[in-house]
Amino acid sequence: MDAMPRLGLCPIGKFVFSHEDALKQKKLIENKLREMSIPFIGIDDAVQDGIVRGTKDIERAVKYLKQQNIDAVFMPHCNFGTEHAVGLIGRELGAPVLVWGPRDEAPRPDGTRLRDTLCGLFASTKVLYKLKVPYTYIENCRLEDKPFSEGMDTFLRAANIASAFRRGVRIGHIGQRIDFFWTTIINESELLERFKTEILPIDMVEFINGAKILAEKNRKTYRDEIAELRKKAVIEDFSSDEPLINVLAVRDWIFEIVRKEKLDGIAFQDFMSVINASEAYCSYAESCVADRIPLGYESDIHGVLSNIILKKASFGLEPVNLTEYTVRHPDNDNAVLMWHCGAPLSMRHPESKLRIGKHWILPSELSGMTHFRLKDGSITVCRFDGDHGEYKLALGKGRSIDGPETLNNYLWMEVDDWPRWEKALMNGPFIHHTAMAYGNYTAALTEACKYIDGVQAVRL
Repeated sequence: MDAMPRLGLCPIGKFVFSHEDALKQKKLIENKLREMSIPFIGIDDAVQDGIVRGTKDIERAVKYLKQQNIDAVFMPHCNFGTEHAVGLIGRELGAPVLVWGPRDEAPRPDGTRLRDTLCGLFASTKVLYKLKVPYTYIENCRLEDKPFSEGMDTFLRAANIASAFRRGVRIGHIGQRIDFFWTTIINESELLERFKTEILPIDMVEFINGAKILAEKNRKTYRDEIAELRKKAVIEDFSSDEPLINVLAVRDWIFEIVRKEKLDGIAFQDFMSVINASEAYCSYAESCVADRIPLGYESDIHGVLSNIILKKASFGLEPVNLTEYTVRHPDNDNAVLMWHCGAPLSMRHPESKLRIGKHWILPSELSGMTHFRLKDGSITVCRFDGDHGEYKLALGKGRSIDGPETLNNYLWMEVDDWPRWEKALMNGPFIHHTAMAYGNYTAALTEACKYIDGVQAVRL
C-alpha cells in the first residue's frame, strides 16, 4: 500500500466567540481523524493551543508545516474563522487545502451562540478564491455525518494523486517509441518542466543483455518456477522451457531496474526486439510486473502516468491495468470491450484459467501471450493525455457485464451513455489506451485536477 498523504492539521479560530468551545471542537476533530485511521500533523508545537486565531500565528504555522513536509492541509473552522490567515496559509504552503467546519448547535437559552462556523467558512472560502488558492470544501455538517467521511476520503485521495506531480515521478522507458505508433508521441520536455515527470531512457540492447545474464544465473530457479506454473496454467506452443526462462528473466530484470533507479513506473517497447531476443512474447512478464508497478506497454508514457494517477487514487491498494477501448458490445449500446494483454494476474476472473499461448493477431510461431478474462466488479477508468500544451484527464466509471468470449485479457464494461463517452474521447486529445482499476475513484480524480496546474478534468 502507498502511504497516505502527509496531512497537516491547522485548526482555525478567531478572537471572537468561545475559545473554550473551539478547543473542544479541535479535540473532537482530532479524535475523529484517529478513529478514521488518518494520520495527521498538528501545529500544537508552533502555535498556542494549536489553533490559528490571528495574524501572529500565520508565519509560525506555515514554517512548522513546511518543516513537516506535508502533502495537504486541513483547516477546520472551530468557532468562526480568521479569513486572511486561511488564505495566506493556503497560498504559502502551496499544498491542497481542505476547508470544513462543524455544524453549529442551536443558540443557548439566553440567545447567545458559542460559534458561527458557517459564517466563517463563507469568509474564508472567499479569501481563498480571491488569492487563487485551490481548495476543497466539505459541506457544513456534523463529524458523524456521511458528507464528512466521504469528503475526507475524496480529498485525501485527490491530495495523494496531486502529490505525484508536486514531488515528481520517474518513469523508466525501455527501448524507443514504436515507429508506427504516432499516438504515443509525447512532449518529454514539457512533462518534466510542467509536471515534474522525468523519463529515464533505458537502452534496449543493454536491457536484453541484462535479462540474458539473469536468465543464465537463475536457470535452475526459473525451471522450478515453470514447473509450478504448468500445474496452474495452460502453457502452449513452447518446444522447451528456454523461452519461458527468458520471459521470467525479463520480468525480474524490470523489477531490478525499478528498484535500482527508484522508478514509479515503466513504459515498455514490448515488440519486437525483446520478443525476438527472448524467442517468446513477454506478456506473462508484463502481467507479473503490472501487479506491482504501473506499467505501460507500447512505449505509452502517458499511459504509465494514467496508471500512476489511478494507483495513487486507491492508495496503492488496487493494481492498475492499462487496457483499451476496442469494440462495442454486439447487443448492448452502452457497453464496450476493454481488452489487451499483460493485465495484472490478480485481475483474473476466478473461473478463467490462465493460458499462455500464441498471438492471435500477429502472424508468428512464437508463444507467450496471456489469455484470461478479467474479474467482475465496478470499474474506474482514466486517461492522462495532451497535445499543443493542453492536458486533460478523461475519467469515468462503469461495471462489468456478460459478453462474448474473446482472447487475451478482457472484460465488457457497461457505462451510462457510451455514445457520449465515445464522442468525448474522439474529440481529443485521447487515444484508445486507458488506465483501469476496480472501485469508484471518479470524485477523487476530478478533485485532484484542481491541484494539478494545467490539467482539465473531463467527466465521461
